[in-house]
Amino acid sequence: MGPTGPVELRAARPDEAEELTALAMRSKAHWGYDAAFLDACRDELALRREDVVGRRTVVAERGGRVLGLATLEGEPPEGELGLLFVEPDAIGGGVGRRLYRHVLQEAGRLGFRRVRIEADPHAEGFYLAMGAERRGETAGGLRALPLLVAWPIRPEPPWSAAWGAGGPAVRVGNVAEFNGQFGGGVRGPDHYSCLAAFCGPRPRMVVLPERVADWWVRDVAAVLGWGEVETHSGLAADGRISAAILARPGLLRRLAREGAPVLPWGRTAAFEAIRPSPPGALEAVARYESKRRAHELFSALAPAHPGIVVPDQRPAGSARALARELRGGARVVLKTEYGVGGSGTLVVAPDGRRTRRLARRWARGGVLVEEYVEGAGPYRDPTFDAVIDESGAVHPVGVGLMDVDGTSYQGVTVGPGTLPEALAETAAAFGTAVGRALAGDGYRGWYDVDFVTDRAGRLAPTEINLRLTGPAVAFNVQAALDRVRGGAHLVRTIDRVPLGARLPSRALRDHVARVSGACRAAGATLLVTIPTAAFDLVPYLGVALAARTPDALDAAERIVRAAGAELGGMFADLPCGRDAGRAARR
Repeated sequence: MGPTGPVELRAARPDEAEELTALAMRSKAHWGYDAAFLDACRDELALRREDVVGRRTVVAERGGRVLGLATLEGEPPEGELGLLFVEPDAIGGGVGRRLYRHVLQEAGRLGFRRVRIEADPHAEGFYLAMGAERRGETAGGLRALPLLVAWPIRPEPPWSAAWGAGGPAVRVGNVAEFNGQFGGGVRGPDHYSCLAAFCGPRPRMVVLPERVADWWVRDVAAVLGWGEVETHSGLAADGRISAAILARPGLLRRLAREGAPVLPWGRTAAFEAIRPSPPGALEAVARYESKRRAHELFSALAPAHPGIVVPDQRPAGSARALARELRGGARVVLKTEYGVGGSGTLVVAPDGRRTRRLARRWARGGVLVEEYVEGAGPYRDPTFDAVIDESGAVHPVGVGLMDVDGTSYQGVTVGPGTLPEALAETAAAFGTAVGRALAGDGYRGWYDVDFVTDRAGRLAPTEINLRLTGPAVAFNVQAALDRVRGGAHLVRTIDRVPLGARLPSRALRDHVARVSGACRAAGATLLVTIPTAAFDLVPYLGVALAARTPDALDAAERIVRAAGAELGGMFADLPCGRDAGRAARR
């Protein structure tokens, strides 16, 4: 029985060259090659004393026994995984995974953009499972070998370390509770709360109001490298998750004992009894979730930011005054003071028939009339996300391009090249300035600033969200996949993919597995982000798609949407109506 304990990595020593060469030969022989073939491979697998340092050789050992080795060769930007071998009796125990990830992390630290792999045919499956992609076969040599490409793992972004201290955290989905505090009360079901699980490097525990299937958590965790995640779901069908937690003393004690940050979707008065906010944070949420106060902040900051234009905004004091505004002949935007995801916002075109009715309805609770920003083109709805840490420092997360239908948020795309560089820089500079103002007023946590682009290419800020957001999910999924698979992913979230039918949980999982396989074949990864809505009367799923190219991302979206629509095909010939019960069943 060999040594026990954790596997440790260290740099190889030149005096180990002969021993490591012998390990590589034993590992190669494990796959059943004959003596003649192994002898022909000897020079290729040999590690010479003078090359140990130059080839960046690392070894894995446990209790002083060397279990494997790997080399990272070449110079940036293109490198090669020269050797990766594990002792036969240690194969399958995670040593190869540790070595592989170390090589990609070292490649990221040194500035490599890609790592080439000439794989033994028996090892190809391992590399593909670790996220490498096949690019053909090598020519020449003893035989053709699978040729793969892997992407270096970049250092953890500063915003990830700032958000939840960069480690495991407890994620609480209190979306309905957050939205309800600004008017209308808390209303379930709260499907959107499932998104809270994705907002961080790794959840230690997830607490959700709606019940989620175990397979969903396991499947997502396997793709994003989470490991085991303790899940408490189905606690509050009405969306009042804080009250549900407080009514469960055992769960409340667990949250206190975990020692990890307990992070809700957004700060609320109801959540204060579970985990109090920093001084001033809750007040800042109430202040700047207001579209009126956000507009005042935008107006104060805009003069220092070329490329930012703030549309005119004014309150309409009465239904009569609002009717006059609407008869002015120009398109305007009506906004209630509070509203999320496009709720409480309406774009109104001149229409005399609707003016009086609209004015009466919207003027009841007070309404803001905002100048409509004309614009078109592919970059109409940018967004900027950032994190304010406990010290008040602002850590930019990134910019994304939202999909907005009218005024309703549908999803977002983030990743390299999503927005033109100049537009992204303008959004980031202004969004960071907004963050500094929020920090000065006591806010700590995640926030975003949404924009529209005018015809001149200028950005008009429209609102601030002091909470987690739909784009936050995309940025965190991107960071997780970059961490697990390397490189820089494009991620697109779609909050509502209609399904043609409601399916039992097991059948839904089978459907997701089939669609995931089709997406993989197209070069993309599919994650279900909102599973609970699949059982509504009008069923749908929320999804995140990730790929390395825009074409693969677009192809995956077509696959997912078509598959959802096709679910209804199996019921197309069933009779409907009053006489359906007497019709022949098929």
